[in-house]
Amino acid sequence: MPRLALRFSTQTLLLQLGVVLLVVLLSGSVHAWLVYGRIGTEAENQALTLARTVASDPALRSQVEAISKEPGTPPATVLAAGPIQAAAEAARSRTGALFVVVTDETGLRLAHPDRVRLGERVSTDPSDALSGKEVTTRNTGTLGPSAGAKVPVFAPGSAATGSAATGSAATVVGEVSVGYSMESLGQSLAEDIVPIALTAAGSLVAGVLASFLLRRRLQRLTLGLEPEEISTLVHDQVAVLQGVDDGVIGISADGRITVFNAAARRLLGMPEGSGTPGSPATAGSARSGTDLAGTDMAGTDWERAAVPAKLKALTQPSAHDAEAVEIVAGGRVLVANARKALHRKEDLGWVVMLRDRTELQQLTRQLDAVGTMSAALRAQRHEFANQLHTIAGFMSIGQHGQAKDYLARISATGPLKFPVQQAELLQDPYLQAFVGAKSVEADERGVALRIGPETLVREHVTEPQDVTTVLGNLIDNAVNAAVAGSSTQRWVELELLDEPGPDGGTLHIVVADSGDGLGGVEPERVFVEGFTTAEPAEGGIARAGGQGLGLALVLQLARRRGGDVRVLDPGSTGGPGAVFMATMPGVTGTPDNAVRAVPPAAERKEGHQ
Repeated sequence: MPRLALRFSTQTLLLQLGVVLLVVLLSGSVHAWLVYGRIGTEAENQALTLARTVASDPALRSQVEAISKEPGTPPATVLAAGPIQAAAEAARSRTGALFVVVTDETGLRLAHPDRVRLGERVSTDPSDALSGKEVTTRNTGTLGPSAGAKVPVFAPGSAATGSAATGSAATVVGEVSVGYSMESLGQSLAEDIVPIALTAAGSLVAGVLASFLLRRRLQRLTLGLEPEEISTLVHDQVAVLQGVDDGVIGISADGRITVFNAAARRLLGMPEGSGTPGSPATAGSARSGTDLAGTDMAGTDWERAAVPAKLKALTQPSAHDAEAVEIVAGGRVLVANARKALHRKEDLGWVVMLRDRTELQQLTRQLDAVGTMSAALRAQRHEFANQLHTIAGFMSIGQHGQAKDYLARISATGPLKFPVQQAELLQDPYLQAFVGAKSVEADERGVALRIGPETLVREHVTEPQDVTTVLGNLIDNAVNAAVAGSSTQRWVELELLDEPGPDGGTLHIVVADSGDGLGGVEPERVFVEGFTTAEPAEGGIARAGGQGLGLALVLQLARRRGGDVRVLDPGSTGGPGAVFMATMPGVTGTPDNAVRAVPPAAERKEGHQ
């Protein structure tokens, strides 16, 4: 992917700085313009007030009227020394105005700061004031630009609306023009511009600082990635999470679930939409446009999530990174491990991986059975060779009757003789082979495996893997208990009974042993994941199988099929031991519908019987 000239975060920073600078300049300019307008308006109002004051002076009014009645205008030297000039200059000096100009009724100057210009016509139009109106102006005259006002001068005894005493009409005999220099307004603005500039500079600094902080947060949230890289990463993540068979769970550094793919949900046996009640996810958390598989769990607190406690223990601070554990969930045996996720030394949280080992364990159990039967076949082959030598010996010495009787006894027992008592009660060839293989293993450990007298299986096994898992675990636990028991007679008794049904028959399995029982342990506890009898645990609890997964897996598997596993009798010290019963619906059927998964040796045995 081609790299941009500027990173996205840098472009964002520059854009923000440009916007902040533009806003500050605009706001500062508008503020300065408003202040300048306000100062000009104040100057106009001040000029109007001064002009009114000067124009209302009775002495000035009399003097202007007197000059207006005379033909012509007095010379400039006379005006310069006259009282009108003196009064105007006094008012100008007192108020700091740029000029105070008095004219006659024709607009000729009677008072002016520049005495040379006395007697001349004013440079700005005096018609509004000479018509009796008061006006404010911003003009450029002989003294420069100014903001001022023009006020008419009325004859004594008259006013703008007429004299109240005499009722005479208002008579305009001249006008007074007052102005304040625009340069002085600029100086006033310069005094006010300092706080404006400081405010603008402060706003600019605050905007720049906020832009830098936003840039840093953006980089931290995106891990320094560009938008194109983030888009590609999201698409790759979705493809990977939906394409792998392993379960993937992502936990953020603050303990929230961020990723929970469909494989993890399937392996844990969780239905769709099974977020923790009250969590942000189930309360209507926001969903992104891209489904990351399991977004209904996104945002859920990891400690409150409906997942096995062993998974949560993997992400504890004391847990070792990549340490794998086996758990039972959803009727499956899973291998789980967790790794710490880091990016440039930044803690991103944990990634939990789930792998399914159920099929591997079932295959291993079947291979163990085949291996056991293979060893039995080798032993029986040697025994069969000896029997053939015996028959050959009888024939060679002419003892044909004894040879015939010997063959009859061999035919009655079959060429494969497993050390299982009452094996003839089992009619299903798969059960014959599997139980026979287990009897060989039990016999090697000094335990007699026998079939109970109530055994009756009329149909054939249609789900050999599930039956192997349940039956094998129960027999193994019983053999272990018999070996560890204090009784001198070590035995395991197995009873099987099938119950036909429209959707497949139900197989009832009862396993008893000669061990010392559960030893006071609550029957429900033996089905808890992690409970074993291989070694004494705290409180004298015995543990079975060495891994603590067998009975938990058996219980989940049976219940998933609609059945159950329970303890019929907890047993007692010295024997007999505990009695377990498993009910498995839908695992048997008629021979035509049966899924035959019989090891080759068992098929050979069935052919000989």
